[in-house]
Parts: sequence; C-alpha cells; structure tokens
Amino acid sequence: MIRKRIKIAGLAVLMSLFIQACGVYSFTGASIPPEAETVEIQYFNNETDMVEATLSQEFTNSLKEKFASQTNLDVVESQGDLVFEGYIQDYKTEPAAIQGDQTAALNRLTIKVFVKFTNKINPKANFETTFSQYREYSSNKSLSQVKDGLISEINGDLVEDIFNQSVVDW
Repeated sequence: MIRKRIKIAGLAVLMSLFIQACGVYSFTGASIPPEAETVEIQYFNNETDMVEATLSQEFTNSLKEKFASQTNLDVVESQGDLVFEGYIQDYKTEPAAIQGDQTAALNRLTIKVFVKFTNKINPKANFETTFSQYREYSSNKSLSQVKDGLISEINGDLVEDIFNQSVVDW
C-alpha cells in the first residue's frame, strides 16, 4: 500500500515537471509561454450603424471570462503580457433564404469584430484581423424576439475563434 502511494506521488511529480518543461499548457489546448502571466482585454466599442445596447459589454465580458476560466492568466486592466483591443465592426440582419414569393424564409444576424492582438512575450504571434459569425432565424420572428439568444451564441463562437487564433498552438 505504501509502495503504491509512493509510485503515485512520484508519477505526479514527474507529470508536473514534464508539463512545466513544455510551457504552460491547459487541457483546453491553450499553449501559453510560461513567461506570460497576465492578459489585458480592453473594452470593445460598438461602432456599427445598428446599435445594440448590451452588445459591447456582453462581448467584452465573454472574452474576459474565456481567458479567466480556460487559462492560468490573470485578467488585468492594463500592462498585460497579452493584449486584446478592437471594436465591433458590424451588427446586421438580412434575408438569408428567399422563398418563391420573394419573401425571406430565414433571416441572418451577423456580427463582425475587429481584433488587434499583441503578444509582448512573442511578437511573432501578433495579429490584426476581423472575425465574423452569424446565426439564422425564422422570418416568422422579429429580431427583438430572438436577439438575446442569438447574440449569446454568436459571441461564444467569436470568442472561441479569437481564443484559438491567439493562444491555441495546434
């Protein structure tokens, strides 16, 4: 029984040394340099023609929550080792599937976010790009009826895309 516990403890020590030697790794696939301790996520303003009051706050909070829950990085207000800044570039709804009588069977809500990512540890990882996601909804419903759920789903996809491009090294 004692030998078994010693073997388990030894295995745990070896695993932790191996993980530290490879850099900071999480089981989400994030591969973050061990020197990186903080992430700064600035507020993403809504710069679209179609204003949605809570969109900026919800998106910014979703991105912060992703890094807080999926990495060992501390989310800070300034001077982060990793920095995200940008703005909501587009928020629009448009017909997605036209029926024979020229009416829309489906509408599409699209959100585009411009992101500037700065990695102060590894500047080669820096990027500036636009991420876009959409969801379709029945034309029998108004945008105001479905927007909360759609925005939440789209934000989740956008945040996942941004997370993957910035810290997932596949």
